[in-house]
Amino acid sequence: MSGKAVVLYSGGLDSTTCLAIARDDGFEPYAMSFAYGQRHQAELKMAKENAKAMGAAEHLLVDFDLRKIGGSALTSDIDVPKGGVGGDIPVTYVPARNTIFLSFALGWAEVLGAFDIYIGVNALDYSGYPDCRPEYIAAFETMANLATKAAVEGAGRYRIHTPLIHLTKAEIIRRGLSLGVDYGRTHSCYDPTPEGLACGRCDSCRLRLKGFAEAGVKDPVGYVVKSEE
Repeated sequence: MSGKAVVLYSGGLDSTTCLAIARDDGFEPYAMSFAYGQRHQAELKMAKENAKAMGAAEHLLVDFDLRKIGGSALTSDIDVPKGGVGGDIPVTYVPARNTIFLSFALGWAEVLGAFDIYIGVNALDYSGYPDCRPEYIAAFETMANLATKAAVEGAGRYRIHTPLIHLTKAEIIRRGLSLGVDYGRTHSCYDPTPEGLACGRCDSCRLRLKGFAEAGVKDPVGYVVKSEE
């Protein structure tokens, strides 16, 4: 495979690994990040600082405000849960977020003449978000090939790549390390301190710490407290 690919890149563990995989697959990655009114900027700061170092040919930051809609602990004043990963869809789910992100990525891909989009969704070690499932990705890919001039006119077929979707967090970490990813330059916490320390207790921190423990590798980022899970 070769050519351009748009990679959704938040600056977190999964999206950083995904960017490294797109590059390893032979693509020229075009990284896309979003300032969408999220409750902190620590992850986005990592994305801004590291996109080019990770091999991105260009880094596009799209700015809009989902706080106007709310409905999530990440885009409103709802408290981030710290009690452990449960069975229900948590309040950290942001309504339609991946659909919005992928729509922007699709538009940029069409302008770039790219037909490949990478997104670091995961259906194993994740918080239960409905827009991280394989059936959702398949449905979006079908829509992309019905809704774009490039696809309808036969210039190419859009593919949504989800290289992490069936991996455990430990497997994701091992894959990233094999590609030279510096996980000290990533951020995953939903509710960090003003200094950028991870809380260690939100779902994202718990899943990250569990992944590093199972991979037998020390997590290089700083935590206020590390969960016991």
